[in-house]
Formats: sequence, C-alpha cells, structure tokens
Amino acid sequence: MSDPLRQELLEIFVGRATKRYGLSAINQLQHALQAAALAEKDEAPPATVLASLLHDVGHMIHELGEDPAARGIDDVHEELGARWLAERFGPEVSEPVRLHVAAKRYLCTVESDYFGKLSSDSVRSLELQGGVMSADELEQFRANPYHAEAVRLRRYDEAAKDPRATTPDFDHYLRHVAACRLA
Repeated sequence: MSDPLRQELLEIFVGRATKRYGLSAINQLQHALQAAALAEKDEAPPATVLASLLHDVGHMIHELGEDPAARGIDDVHEELGARWLAERFGPEVSEPVRLHVAAKRYLCTVESDYFGKLSSDSVRSLELQGGVMSADELEQFRANPYHAEAVRLRRYDEAAKDPRATTPDFDHYLRHVAACRLA
C-alpha cells in the first residue's frame, strides 16, 4: 500500500523542484537534498533533517510564478510552507521552516560576518523579508522555543548551494516521515 503523504512529497519535490534555485547553479531538489545531507552529517535530529529537506516547499506550492523576488515580491514561502507542513507534521518540523527566514535576519543582525556569507539571491530577498532585526524582533525570535533549530536549519540552507555536491536521493530522507508525521 502506498503512503499518500510520501507520494505528495515526491510529486512536489521530484515533479516540481527541478527548476533552478534562485540565482545558483542548482535546482530546488538539489538544494533540498544538500540541506538534508548537511543536517544528517551534523547528526541533527530526524525532525531537523526533514525540516531541512522540506524548508523551501513554500516556493513550490505558491501561485506567484518563477522567481517572484526578482519582481520585488516576497513570496513568504516560509509561512506558506510552514502552514502546509503543520497540516502533516508536528511543530518540530514546521516551526524551524516558518522561522528559517527570520533566522537569516537574526544571523545578519548578531553575527558581523554572516551577511558576507549570503548568496546574491539571499541578499536580494533579505531586503524584501525585512532586513536586519530590531531589538524587539531579536527578543521575540529568541523567545521562540524553535529558534535554535531554525538557526541550525538556516546554516544548512545557506551552505546547500554546491553544484558539485553528491547526496543520497529523496527517498533516503523520507524514512523520517513516519516518526515526524501527525497521527
């Protein structure tokens, strides 16, 4: 018997994630696989590996067409993706996804060298997403119990743009679905 959630994830990521990822030389699927591989290599918990794999699902389920950031539109993919994930998984998967853009803003605020590590498309989207955080935003972000995993996910996200990287296939990471899905 096939699992409908597994099939849905395969349709989205194998079916729709073959377009180029922003301005980088990889596609969305390669980016997702690299982020998950980095999480796995870091011995992150299964929920963080799965969140790393699925963190950009919002880019693939919105109706805004290709590269809305290039048109000055923030697709709020983190919110859209987190809502979609929250219908299928617990908050240990959906919350780091919801917070991964805020984590970029946070890191740009608290680490003097982080901005310099951003890819050109991340720099472009940062402005659309609110830029660096205010003191109140920093406090609010740090108060969220999932903020540390969101920062961890953000670091995998930024590093997952290597056109020469080799990773396990999508199915390899789907083994975490059963442990993280909602009952």
